[in-house]
Order: sequence, then C-alpha cells, then structure tokens
Amino acid sequence: MSPVYDCSTDEGRREGVARAVEAVRAGEVVVLPTDTVYGVGADAFSAEAVASVLAAKGRGREMPPPVLVPSVRTVDGLATDVPAWARDLIEEFWPGPLTLVFKAQSSLMWDLGETNGTVALRMPQDDIALAVLTEVGPMAVTSANLTGHPPATTATDAAAQLGAAVTVYLDGGPTTSTEVSTILDCTGEEFVVLRAGAITEEQIRAVLERTEPDSESHEGDETQAIELPADQDTDTHGTDSTLPGEPHER
Repeated sequence: MSPVYDCSTDEGRREGVARAVEAVRAGEVVVLPTDTVYGVGADAFSAEAVASVLAAKGRGREMPPPVLVPSVRTVDGLATDVPAWARDLIEEFWPGPLTLVFKAQSSLMWDLGETNGTVALRMPQDDIALAVLTEVGPMAVTSANLTGHPPATTATDAAAQLGAAVTVYLDGGPTTSTEVSTILDCTGEEFVVLRAGAITEEQIRAVLERTEPDSESHEGDETQAIELPADQDTDTHGTDSTLPGEPHER
C-alpha cells in the first residue's frame, strides 16, 4: 500500500508535501486535494509520468489532462494568444474552479496527449496543492478516479480506486465541494463552455460585462454549453472533459 500522509497537522503536511515533491521530481504519480475533487497528477514535462497518470485512470491519450499551475505568472510561459477578457476571468476566479483552454506555446517540450496544440490551465484554491505546485511547477492533474467511476472526494476514495499506481497520497480531508471545475475554450474571439461546473455562465458573463468598455458590442453573443460526465474533471484538474476533437479533461 502506498503511503497516505495526513496533512491535517503541520508536521504531517510538511512531511507529506516534501514526499510528494520528491515523488513528482522522480517522475512518479501522486494524489492531492484540490478545491473541487481529489486529483491524480505528475510532472507535466515528463511524458512518461503523464502516461502513468492516464494509465492509472484507464484512460487514453485522446483525453489529455489539464495542467495545474502555482501562479498566474505561469500562464504566459505555457500559453499564447491569451485574450484580454480571459485575463479578466483569471483575475476574478483564480485561484478557483475555472479551467481555461488556450493555444499552447509551440516551444514547450512536453507530451500531454492529443491536445490539438492547446493546453487547459487552472490554478486551484487549495493550500496543499499550491504548496506542491510551488515546488515542482506545472503538473498534469486529472480527477483521482478510474474512468467511469465517481470522482474521489477523500484520499481514501482515491486510494480505493487507484491503489499502488500512485506513489504518494496527500490526505487533506474531505473536499469542500463535489462540483468539478468549469471549462472554457478561450482559443477563439469568444469563450465557449466545454463543461458546466462550479462557476456558472452567468458569473462569467457578469465579469466580462463589468470589464468590457463597450458591453453593447457583446449583445447577442451566444456560447455553446455542453455538460460532460462528472468524472471528467480536474478542476484538478481535473479534478476533470473531453469532447470529440476537443482537448483536455479536468
């Protein structure tokens, strides 16, 4: 049985985060809490580690995981052509349960799967997850469950499904939410809802209307809202999302 670290105490959290950081740097797979459901992840820049994450879930390359980041500053290193309105959403909802799909920087040396040249990014609002991310950088993280099974809301749930495929489990207690992150495609002139989640389309539009100098220019805009199975999160995450021909899952 892989070790489970109780992060409810300062000592347990320090030990657990340190061990998780060590595992990620070694190309291994870890489970960690997020602000949505528990996530299973690894170093986003290790193709072997990402493949191990997908294998642990029983999922193929056609459903690549999203990438969790430790700070807003990381976005421009991973994505390109980030619209101003998407930055408004980042300012309002990050850290939080909003995953944004952008065109990926072409110079990145990674292999997340069949992404069609995009990357799904999210900054989670969870101190344990951020502690790990701050040390190791971007991680490919998806919901900690077998494909087709409910997302794990506790470390015990995750361990029951993923077992020894994971090197380290960080137990942050039950997640405060069972909702997955909202996923928006931000590769066009207007956002498209790829998956409804914790942040509603009404909340998103309210921010854009507040920050848009000429809000009338957006009258009549329409988006396509498509709900995906709850186990495809990722927040992170994936905690997790993929439509035929569309990237990512958390």
